[in-house]
This record gives sequence, structure tokens and C-alpha cells, in this order.
Amino acid sequence: MVAMEGVMVGVAVVGVMSALLASSGMHTIREGHVGLYWRGGALLQAIAEPGLHWHTPLIEGFAELQTTIQTDSVSNIPCGTSGGVVITFSKVEVVNRLDKILARETVANYTVHYDKPWIFDKVHHEINQFCSRHTLTEVAITLFDQIDEDLAEALKKDCKLYAPGIEIIAVRVTKPQVPANVKHEFEKREAASAALKVAEQQSKVVEAQAATEAKKMTIEAQRDADVALINSQREVTQQKSEQEKQAIKDKMHIDHEKALADAEYYMTMKKAEANKLLLTAEYLEFMRYQHIASNTKIYFGDRIPTALGPLPQSTSS
Repeated sequence: MVAMEGVMVGVAVVGVMSALLASSGMHTIREGHVGLYWRGGALLQAIAEPGLHWHTPLIEGFAELQTTIQTDSVSNIPCGTSGGVVITFSKVEVVNRLDKILARETVANYTVHYDKPWIFDKVHHEINQFCSRHTLTEVAITLFDQIDEDLAEALKKDCKLYAPGIEIIAVRVTKPQVPANVKHEFEKREAASAALKVAEQQSKVVEAQAATEAKKMTIEAQRDADVALINSQREVTQQKSEQEKQAIKDKMHIDHEKALADAEYYMTMKKAEANKLLLTAEYLEFMRYQHIASNTKIYFGDRIPTALGPLPQSTSS
């Protein structure tokens, strides 16, 4: 009886231990993750997909790695500017993702804490490099909008070369914290710079207004000149038209007078030609006698003038 009870107790203990061992070997891989296994410290080749899995307790170990988008936040990053001022970036956020296919390779090279050398430590290094090359004004104001882009580019370049399983998606950088005494002087300079910019803008506005007024006056002067030119051209055109009209009238008068002169010349020539045709010997003789006849006078008395020459003397018988 006692022996039976001892056997039953032993079976119960073995059962409980088996259940405990089985339960400690059972584990779950969540969605968006993969599982990697070590046996005796050696990383196994197998990669577990999301679901329920089992590994040998005390002999095998496993790790669950996220393969979806995650954000690593790097806090309190001190850096010194080229002017010797030490400032602190409160937080830099790096959005990244582990490639599922390259997850085992990445862990084999850089352990499950792969993000420490390639994100956390790299952010510290790049921020300090950026600060050391620029002044406080450049880091805090003029070039601040470039920090996230430059940092993201540097992380992507090194990860692509040394850890291709890490994908850098975006980087967000908060404004740096400046020491109180430096901040006060900095604010004074910024206020003076802002006032100078306002004065410059006002000067530009005045210059723009003056340029606009000058342009307006130029346009008006050009308009007046164009109107004067148009009026002058119109007057010239009118005078030219009057001259052309007068020239036409003069030509018409000359042509008319020439026509009259030509007609008179023609008539004279025709009369001359007609007279020439009449100047024959018979006609001239006829005209001579006619002229004599028209000039004949009759005298009474004892003396008769000889009109046609001396009269013939009578002879006595």
C-alpha cells in the first residue's frame, strides 16, 4: 500500500514537471514579427512565422523581432557648435523597419540589438558632426530644416552599405535646447536681426512703390509722346494730302493752258499752211490789182496824175 502510494506520487511529480517543461517550451510569435532560435548559443537557420511554436527549454532560446514599421527615439543628445556652445537635442525619432528576409543576417552580424550601433549610436555621431561644422545660428535656425534630411541620408547610406536589412524611412529632429545665458544673447541678436529684416522689407516696399510710380510716369510720358506723334503724323498726312490736291489742281490748270496753247498753235499753223497755199503768182497778181483798185482816185482838171505810170505822148500828124 505504501509502495503504491509512492509510485503514484512519483508519477504525479513527473507529470507536473512534464507539463511545466512543455508549457515553458510553448511560445507565440505575434503578427508583424518573426522568431529566431539559438541552440547552445548558436543562431539557427530557421525563421519562425507568426503563430504558436515550441522550443526545447534550457537547450534552445528564442527572440521575437518586429518586422513592421517602428520608431526608435534617441533622447538627450549633446553637441558642441563650431563656436564652442554646447546645446542639447531633446529627441530624435528614427522611423525604420527590419527586412524579414534579412532579419537572421542582421541579427547574426549585430545581435538582436542591431539598432544600437546603426540608429542610436549613429544618430549621436551624425548630430555631433553636424554641430561641429556649423554655428549656433545655423544649427538652431538657418540650417535646422536640413538636419533631418542630412541625418536620414547619412543613416540610409551606412545601413545600405553595412546593414541592408535595416530600412530607414524618416527622421524627425526636435529643436535644440540652448543654455540660458546664451539663449538670452541669442534672442537679443535675433530681435535685432528681425528688426533689420523689417527695415529691409520696408525699404523694399518703398523702393517698389517708387519703381511703380516711376514706371507709371514713364508709361504716361510714353503715352503722351505717342499721342503727340500720332497728331503730328495726322497733320503731316493732312498737309501732304492738301499738297497733293493742289498739285493735281496745278497740273490740271497747266494741262488746260497747254491744251489752249496747243490749239492756238495748231490754228496758227493751219492758217499759215493755208496762206502758203494761197501765195501763188496768180493770187499775188490778183491781190495787187485788187489793192490798186481799192486805192484808185479820180481827178478833174487839166492835170491828171499818173497812177499807172506816165501816159503815152500823142504825136501830131
